[in-house]
Amino acid sequence: MRVAHLRVGRAALSRTTLSREAYRVLRSAILGRRLPAGQKLVVRVLAEDLGLSPTPVKEALAALEREGLVVAVPHRGYRVPIVTPHDIEELYALREVVEGLAAALAARQGDERCRAQLERLLARQQVCVQSGDVEGYGDLDLSFHRCLREASGNARLSRVAESFNGQIRLLISTSAQLPGRLPVSLQEHKAIVRAVKAQDPAAADAAMRHHVQQAGVALMAHLKGMAHASPGPLPRPPK
Repeated sequence: MRVAHLRVGRAALSRTTLSREAYRVLRSAILGRRLPAGQKLVVRVLAEDLGLSPTPVKEALAALEREGLVVAVPHRGYRVPIVTPHDIEELYALREVVEGLAAALAARQGDERCRAQLERLLARQQVCVQSGDVEGYGDLDLSFHRCLREASGNARLSRVAESFNGQIRLLISTSAQLPGRLPVSLQEHKAIVRAVKAQDPAAADAAMRHHVQQAGVALMAHLKGMAHASPGPLPRPPK
């Protein structure tokens, strides 16, 4: 699968800017499933398609690997990771425990800055729900959960969660496309925030566990429905 041509004024842009642009286009294609799971990513081909030299493309792929959105294959380049049903079961079982604990600890800490940030994130997620912006909602979802982990005061918990964030982000972009899932997810987030604001650790843990469980159920249902679907062609990015 080829990536639509990206033409930028390279003479006026630094290599760092070009790397960020390549990262942005590739990340969007992966999260939008225009580069599907298992897709091989060859630097030379991507560089040609993006109208860039290989260096910024390599840097973009390295950044995506650190994020968990691509995996390096020794002597063969990169590919978009394949997440199996067994992976989903393991990830969401772990996520339920980690995120539930984070919510409970955040509620106990009673950090006013965290509560204010959660309210701002809810407002932005509401906009994404209204516009059907799945990718934007997914990014805000990660920010929502990261805010709670940071407010938990447990640095080790945060590091554990960050270690599987890339795979979770891929899964969020998939489950969120299930019809009706975005508004339901938003309501679940609101329940979590109410518990955190009430400084009720047990309720925050229960609300978060319910949210993660429902996300996992939605994901499995969506994957079953998409099992025989094929992705469409990549659209051309704006020049």
